[in-house]
Amino acid sequence: MSSRLRAFARLVTAVTVVMVYVALQLAVSAGMDLRAAVRFHQAPARAAAFTAALNRYSGGDASARAELAQDDAWFAKHAPSGGSRSTVSAAAADADQGRVGSARQRVAGLAEQVARDQAGLDRRLDSSGATALSWAAPAAALLVPALWLRRRRRSGAAEVVALVSRFAPRQPRWRRPLFLAASGVGSTFFTAGFFAVTTAQRQGYKMPPEAMVLLLVGGLLALGAGILILRYTRPRSARGAAQALLADGRQPVLFLRSFADDGTGAQVDDMAAVNIHSREEQLAAVLGAVGPVIAVGDPEEPLPLLGAARFYLPRDDWQPTVLRLMELSQLIVLRLGFGEGLWWEVERARATQPARKLILLVPGGVPGLAERLDEQLATLSRLAWVTLRDGWISAVITFDPEWTPVVHPVEAVAGTARGVLARAWSRVKRASLAMTPYTPIYFVGRTLQAALASVGVRKRRMAWRAAFATQTSLWTGFALVTALALLLWLAYRTLQLLGLA
Repeated sequence: MSSRLRAFARLVTAVTVVMVYVALQLAVSAGMDLRAAVRFHQAPARAAAFTAALNRYSGGDASARAELAQDDAWFAKHAPSGGSRSTVSAAAADADQGRVGSARQRVAGLAEQVARDQAGLDRRLDSSGATALSWAAPAAALLVPALWLRRRRRSGAAEVVALVSRFAPRQPRWRRPLFLAASGVGSTFFTAGFFAVTTAQRQGYKMPPEAMVLLLVGGLLALGAGILILRYTRPRSARGAAQALLADGRQPVLFLRSFADDGTGAQVDDMAAVNIHSREEQLAAVLGAVGPVIAVGDPEEPLPLLGAARFYLPRDDWQPTVLRLMELSQLIVLRLGFGEGLWWEVERARATQPARKLILLVPGGVPGLAERLDEQLATLSRLAWVTLRDGWISAVITFDPEWTPVVHPVEAVAGTARGVLARAWSRVKRASLAMTPYTPIYFVGRTLQAALASVGVRKRRMAWRAAFATQTSLWTGFALVTALALLLWLAYRTLQLLGLA
């Protein structure tokens, strides 16, 4: 599935979900109107009984007073506001206070009021039913293309899904949904705590001291609880490679690296204000602009590291699968390091794949790396000066069709823009960058975007994907709270319709 078709499929799915939800709410409203109209069908008989009881009460029959109260309660519960309900209520009050003549005058036109109320309820039922139908019909119609696009998406990477599924560890079906729900709780705590602390910091001077302290302490506790829950649940709810491929539908980006470097990739940079997402998670978000990012996991790791979706190969027979995945992937992104298996992957990628598919990520501060790479290349990379710099990724290397390496250093400062409009736009971007929580992977994303453009892969906003990746848990919690509130509202109204609330 192409990126444009995938974006269209997501749009159709989102519109379908919204329309189905609105249609359900309108259907509940129509059901409540139907119930009200059906129940009010007894109103003419109740009105006649109320009038008869009032006549008996005016003739001295004290037992009719209980009937008046019963009919008054029935109209108060089942009649629409105003009209017959108000008339019966006022007449019952007059009768209780001994003003029987006034009460009889009030009910003189009760039958006509009941008829008008019935007609009003019928009109409201017709209107709500038509509105619900007008939403339900297109929602049902959209379900067909949404389900077809979902099937198309899931079949888009069928071959690679079948390949990695052979190496996916089997998990109980309940495991991921359970930990996803727990992660949702953690995200909710995390979001609530963040906003509570932010509010206490920004608006605390307007509050009583006790309220500010309570908000700040409660926010910090919620924030800490959310972080602890997320640290425990997120690795256990992470998608495997097959699940990620099925959910996305595009051909994958194969991320290769030395298992010994997984520890540095799992580190969390603290340059953003609120960030619990590792370097590899942010890098996977950047590369996700191209396709779902998958990686061979270390068979000895107890839980999958977050970032690229993992699958696990046997240590003694992994090369054929990696070679096949190189063929099936859109890109091969390889973070350089030391390890014979890693350099075998570099050599085989150069020997079997087009030059544009191989992207090398160069870590900084690793002596001897440039020399080892130059042993693999026919043309020297001139990389030595880049490897002297610090950084998890200090440069990106692409190759022209003749396999000549092109080094793209990761720079934390934007280049000089030419032209008045370009310089103005550059100032706007720098100002927005100053207000955006970002980490070093932001600049890696910007470099990757330029590097991929040089080999014909043009993707926009790759750097911003890294910036937003640091806030994933925050906005996930906000979205979950909103979705939960909407679902609870729908559930409550459904219970009202069923008479259970």
